[in-house]
Formats: sequence, C-alpha cells, structure tokens
Amino acid sequence: MALTGIQILKMLPKKNCGECGIPTCLAFAMKVAAGQAEIETCPYVSEEAKATIGEASAPPIRTISIGSGDAEFVSGGETCLFRHEKRFEHPTGIAVLMKADEGEASIDGKIERFNAMEYERVGVYMRANLVALQDTGDGAAFTALTEKVIEKLPKAAVILMSDNPENIKAAAAACGDRTPLLYGATADNLDDFAALGKELKAPVGVKGKNLDDLVDLAGKLVDAGVKDMVIDTGARTMRGCFEDNIVARRSAIKEKFKPLGFPTITFPCEMTDDLMMEAMIASVLMAKYAGIVVLSDIQGDVLFPLLLEQLNLFTDPQRPMVVQEDIYPISGPDENAPVLITCNFSLTYFIVSGEIEGSKVPSWLLIKDTEGLSVLTAWAAGKFGADLIAAFVNKSGICDKVKHRELIIPGYLATIKGELEEELADWTITIGPREAGHLPAFLKEWKPTA
Repeated sequence: MALTGIQILKMLPKKNCGECGIPTCLAFAMKVAAGQAEIETCPYVSEEAKATIGEASAPPIRTISIGSGDAEFVSGGETCLFRHEKRFEHPTGIAVLMKADEGEASIDGKIERFNAMEYERVGVYMRANLVALQDTGDGAAFTALTEKVIEKLPKAAVILMSDNPENIKAAAAACGDRTPLLYGATADNLDDFAALGKELKAPVGVKGKNLDDLVDLAGKLVDAGVKDMVIDTGARTMRGCFEDNIVARRSAIKEKFKPLGFPTITFPCEMTDDLMMEAMIASVLMAKYAGIVVLSDIQGDVLFPLLLEQLNLFTDPQRPMVVQEDIYPISGPDENAPVLITCNFSLTYFIVSGEIEGSKVPSWLLIKDTEGLSVLTAWAAGKFGADLIAAFVNKSGICDKVKHRELIIPGYLATIKGELEEELADWTITIGPREAGHLPAFLKEWKPTA
C-alpha cells in the first residue's frame, strides 16, 4: 500500500539539508509519495527506511530492463490504466523474430532492415528495439545466431526463446554484458529457469497455458526469488490477448495483485501469416498494455505506423514536447549570418529550423525557453515578452558570434518591437514573416542593417 507524504516524512532524518535537491524534507517526502522523486536521493535515510519506502512506493507494474547501453530496453513501471490519469511510462517494445533454422539470406535481410529503419520526428528517434531469437532444437545453431545478432545489431536488446534451459544458458553467454530476457519458463521447466534467472541476474519470461496457469507460475517464480519477469498469458488470438492484457493490468493497478504486476509479452507473429495483419494486431495490443510485441519481420509500411502510434500513446499529455534553450547554428553560419529567435515548443523549432535549412541561408537560431508553449500562447502567458527575450539574448553569447546587431523576431510578435528595441538598445529589431513557410524567401533577401 502506498505511503502518504507525512508517513514518509516520519522515516526521514528531517535535516532539511537540501542535498537531495529539494529544500525541505517535507517537500521531498511529498515528491516521493507522488512518485516524482526517489528515496535513494536522500543521503541520510536509513537502509531500513529505504527498503520500507521503496517497497511501498514501487509501481504496480514492476520495471524490468533488458540489454545495456545503446541496446537497453526498459519496460513496466506503469501506474495507471488510462493515459490521461497520469502518463504511460515506457513505450511498447517492438521485437523482430529470428529462428535458428531460418535461412541466412532471410536473417541478413532482417538485420539490414533493423539497422536501417530508424526515424526522427520532432527530435525523437524511433526504431524497433528488440530481437527475439527462437531455438529450434539445435543448441549450436541457436548460439551461433545469438553471436551474429550481438555483433551485427549493436542497438538491439535480445530475447532468447527456448524450452531448453541449457541451450538458453549457452546463448546467454554469447550476449556478454547485454543481459537478455530468458523466455520459455513453463510448468515443465520452472525450477531450471528460476535458477538460471538468478544465476545470470536476467529477467525471466514465463508462459502460462491461460491466465490462471500464468498466475500460478508467476507466483512460484516470485516465491523462488525471481524478481524480474515478463509474462505471457498464452493467448494466441487478438481477442484473447487483448482481454488478458486488460485483466492483468487492472488486477495489478486496481487490486495490487503482484503475480500479474509485470510487463506482458505478446506474439502477433503467431496469430496470423500476414505481416500487415500482424501490424494491425500489434497496434491493438500496443494500445492495451502490451509491454513487448513480437513481429515475424519489419518493413517500412509496417514499422512506421506502429512507431507513430507508439509516439502518440507514450508522449506525456501533461508535458509539452520541448527543445533545450540554446543557440542553434544551422548550415554553418558565420559572423555575418542572420540571427532569428523563436520559442522552444518542439514542433515550432523543427518547422522553423527545417525552413531555414531549406533556404540554404546559414543562420543562427535562438531558442528561448517558453515551457513548451507556442509563440502567441507564450507571449499571452508572459513567457515570451520583451524583457525575457532581451535577458536571454544578452546572456546567450550570440554577441560573440556575430558582428552585426540585428534580431529577427516572429511576425506574430510585431507588437513588442518597440519594447524590445528599448530593452536591446544596441540591436535593430526586424519583424520576420508570420508563417515559417515564408522564411526561405525572407532570408534570401535579408541583408544586415548598416
């Protein structure tokens, strides 16, 4: 049961030292209770209190990690049923299935597409992030496939799939420090997988025949000391998997039912022979709590829509997408290049920077922190006024980068031109276009004011 801020405060040393980055212990306790701070950031709290508070404040869906470095994939940590209640924490993982007896040309094609299909949208890089390697009985072939994937796919977390713990152990050794998910624990091999998971300190994938069987198996693994799991209800139809995912999530969130408090893994690749239908099934399961979806292959027309759905589902609706306040050089500007300014709302930045880049006019783009608000909204909220813009320009260091003193402001801020000229007495304020699409023509005709 979650602790209140006052209950947490009673377990803190009450030094009000601020070393945790928060001024008072009360404020820190409130943030820990709200899930906005970790108890470990307090340098003076006792280990007993850490254990008590950590257990009580742990999310209903346990957070698990697969892989490491660029290949790390994190799932779980979820605390709500619906995105508008709070936010979804970790995007659904998209995995590509490779079988040990699959043809070399097919494997090479999947590896090539996995590496090539990385997309950037509003500053976010999106790609498939896992590879599911399936053992077909030949342990040597399974290990060889694992070695190849580890070498060729540096950004892929690995799922090792086999009902033979010895084959999984040999393949796991080839993963090095890229900790894999050990998938395939059933009633027949549960003890072996539990021992292997603890030995390798790796998460275990457990597969039930149905939801009730899964609850029994997961409970036994927890009792055996396995803390990190990914669960599979065994459903291999879209409806069955959809319903099981909802039951599992509701049980964990609403009832705090620990045997189902783990990320789920689903297999659209086993529900149809049509890749496009796999993608449609994956899109449904992604919206309803799948921690990982496994596809038989990836193609651009399959992967890209799933990545966009992923971006929409797992963007925090309560926090605007922003870029960092800074000076952004575009196309290699020099000391005579124009200087423009706009807000730090991601969409505004990428539209404006894209138009500047398209103009082929090297420019300096100043991005002012407006807390993710667009130009007019930020101005109306008092976050993009003349005084704030002037203070940012003076401290940004742009004066050291250009010889001229001319600042181009968005056309929608024309009304603050006079105020800005008073705040920046050494600068000429030029009103730019209202629409970013008109920037190329504007910049090509721009000359610094004498």
